[in-house]
Amino acid sequence: MRLDPNLEDPDGFYAALVAAAEGLTETQSQDLALRLVFLLANQVGAKAALDACIDEAARPYRKDSTHG
Repeated sequence: MRLDPNLEDPDGFYAALVAAAEGLTETQSQDLALRLVFLLANQVGAKAALDACIDEAARPYRKDSTHG
């Protein structure tokens, strides 16, 4: 799993993400985010990579975490 910045155009990605959620309700925005997660997960495909990403994303929210 890569933790170093690897986005071709991070500002453009963020702008597109914000634009996609513009005008949506909070629930619709959450649905959009979840749909995006599943689409990106399908692009990654490899279970080991997806499991590592889930673990890293959840790390700050664990009770035993010293980083959250």
